[in-house]
Amino acid sequence: MAFMCATGKHRKPGRVKRTTAQAAGVAALTTTGVIGGLTASPALAADNSADQTGLTPVLAATEDVAAQIDAQATAQQQAADRKAAEEAAAKAAAKRAEEVREARARAAREAERKRLNAFVAPIAHSYVSTAYRASSSLWSSGSHTGIDFHAASGTAVHAVGSGTVVSTGWGGAYGNEVVIRMADGMYTQYGHLSSIGVTVGQRVVPGQQIGLSGATGNVTGPHLHFEARTSPDYGSDVDPVAYLRNHGVHI
Repeated sequence: MAFMCATGKHRKPGRVKRTTAQAAGVAALTTTGVIGGLTASPALAADNSADQTGLTPVLAATEDVAAQIDAQATAQQQAADRKAAEEAAAKAAAKRAEEVREARARAAREAERKRLNAFVAPIAHSYVSTAYRASSSLWSSGSHTGIDFHAASGTAVHAVGSGTVVSTGWGGAYGNEVVIRMADGMYTQYGHLSSIGVTVGQRVVPGQQIGLSGATGNVTGPHLHFEARTSPDYGSDVDPVAYLRNHGVHI
């Protein structure tokens, strides 16, 4: 059985329809800026719009994220800069250390070169007691083929420079002797030794002890007979004083 509304009367709108209509009306009034005869301020309208749309929280969150990203990027860049600076400092320190080592090595090589090229007197703190080419019947050639250094028996005898021992042992009138081929191609001879401290083929350096002075052979007393020669043999002698002086040894 159907019920009909009386003529000229209308059914009251339902709750849902009323609410929808009210919301639409409020929206319309808000859009025109008039609510209950009052004009809404632009600031109020903006605030209401932002609050209703949720833009304010979103913008705030976006700014916070951007700030965090910037801070992180800055921290990473600073860390990278520090690491690069540390690596550069380490490389510079390593380079300086290598340069120092190379400089020390060069200095050591130069010092060794100078030491090996240096010359010394065969007897330290001594003097020439008999000159080169001195005349006397004591020598078979009639003159002295070397120089004599004053030295008591047992005094250390040194190689005057770098070289290689080519002869040791008994040398007749020279007694116990050592002959060395020098690095410059010349030969030096050391006679009347009481003992010999090197062997043939041995390399010697300036100042190295090669024996002890004595009075072996044809002598009148202990001393060292020293010769400079162009060959290892007797008769090839040159002025030993001039030879030593040419190498910086002044006696």
